[in-house]
Amino acid sequence: MLIRKYEDMKSGMRPIFFDVEEFEQIIDYYLDDFQYDEAREAANLGKRQHPASVEIKYKFIHIYIEQGQPKKALALLEEIPVWEENNPERYFLKGTALCLTGKLKESEAQFDRVSKSFYAKLLAVFRVTSNKGGKTPGVDNIVWLNDLDKLHAARSLKARGYTPLPLRRVYILKKNGKKRPLSIPSMYDRAMQALYAIALDPVAETTADPNSYGFREKRSCADAIAQCFLSLCRKTSSQWVFEADVKSCVDQIDHDWILENIPLDRTILRKWLKAGFIEDNQMFPTPQGTPQGGVISPTIMNMVLDGMEMLLKKRFPRRNGQKVNFIRYADDFVITASTYEALKYEVIPLVKDFLSVRGLSLSKDKSKITHINDGFDFLSQNIRNYKGKLLIRPSRESVQSFKDKLKAILKRNRGIPAHALIRLLNPVIRGWTNYHKGICSKLTFYKLGAFIFWQLKRWAKHQHGNKNRRWIHRRYFLNTHFTDSRTSDKGIDVYRLYRIGHIPIRYHVKIRSLANPYLPEYDKYFFQRRACREILAKECKQITTFSGKETNVNSRVSLHGVCLKSA
Repeated sequence: MLIRKYEDMKSGMRPIFFDVEEFEQIIDYYLDDFQYDEAREAANLGKRQHPASVEIKYKFIHIYIEQGQPKKALALLEEIPVWEENNPERYFLKGTALCLTGKLKESEAQFDRVSKSFYAKLLAVFRVTSNKGGKTPGVDNIVWLNDLDKLHAARSLKARGYTPLPLRRVYILKKNGKKRPLSIPSMYDRAMQALYAIALDPVAETTADPNSYGFREKRSCADAIAQCFLSLCRKTSSQWVFEADVKSCVDQIDHDWILENIPLDRTILRKWLKAGFIEDNQMFPTPQGTPQGGVISPTIMNMVLDGMEMLLKKRFPRRNGQKVNFIRYADDFVITASTYEALKYEVIPLVKDFLSVRGLSLSKDKSKITHINDGFDFLSQNIRNYKGKLLIRPSRESVQSFKDKLKAILKRNRGIPAHALIRLLNPVIRGWTNYHKGICSKLTFYKLGAFIFWQLKRWAKHQHGNKNRRWIHRRYFLNTHFTDSRTSDKGIDVYRLYRIGHIPIRYHVKIRSLANPYLPEYDKYFFQRRACREILAKECKQITTFSGKETNVNSRVSLHGVCLKSA
């Protein structure tokens, strides 16, 4: 409605006065659609109606940065009033513009303020010690467990005289049976990386590709899948898809490219890259790549791959009719086009040239061109066109992996009480269904519910070999729910298995492509998204533990207090 009014005003049908917030929404609309000329025209109209507005000037700066004109952005930043000097938006935009102009030393000076902040040091130590690897030591075998150690560590984070320790090399198994090398820095080195990542993240977020979703704040796999749907769902959409994967992306990045293009202290960055690793008590050098266990490595990897989407947009504009779209999650990305020849002879050579400059290459085993009618797997979900209708479902590999995991849990835990088994199964079932509940997975959930039912009956028969099936049904499958109870000091506690077949399907609303969590203008937008996610979580919640007095009460209740049949 707002855009229609603006179009009427622009065509001269009727004069309309818009306030500053409305002009910001109009400019954001055109920026999200990559219509930079329209966005600039709207900003000019906003400047005429509100000549003293600082917000309109910030929008001009955003347009210049998106169009690759950092010098104009810097010139306009100098016109910002003095009282806006401490505005974080101005600070980050200036650092980004300096980075784009190639003035890395000046941009590093902008980010150096954050790395010297004591509060940033506390946040860095908190992030390192509160994640899953917070109790995993490096080569020095030191772990910060108590609050006093963490406070001393935060005070000791200094760049002067800093020398990182070598990495501890371990190996983890991949799905195909191969081993993935994982290099683990020491706790102190991880905290230093987290400190500089706090300063680097806003710049990486501002310069990132609009449709890049991996390792970015407020973005997820569901956003990438939703963008795939928007790019392929129409009858006039692209029909050919290039599934691409970068071969050993983190391990093969060229060090010289990183040092020349990442706006961080080059001395410290070089020390991290050349730290080496220790394996079997032997020291090995690291001539290329970044450590996979490093805190700052995902941010560096994203900045290395950023720019591919804008390169494709410039080479294949919409008016050409090639319908080239780009969706990336970490080092896996998808490129769509209207013809097979456009992908093979134009897009793929362009991508190869882009990656070769950074020391990277495409994986021959995982990269291929597919027609949308044949479908392709992306982020453990299958995207395929069925008789003109695009459907996204859990992939066969994902379903089989889920089944194998449940079988392994049941086989490994024969002989334990049923309530203990329920406590082991519920997190696995809940996590898998939460990941897939935003697509067409209802039929898959029903089939998996039947699979879980028969697996549990086999487990119960193994538990009670001398009992018949009627006794087993009365003992464990009360009201078709796999249920068990135990007596504790507080009374009888009842445990119920998470019902996969009763998960409601709620399609995910994709994040705006240009939404930046570090800019205050998007605070209201992210607050509304968080509120919607909280409502969705309540709708999908299942109560699986309750007291014995509540056994006749349904365990899932809607937001309006209406009891539902499912558990």
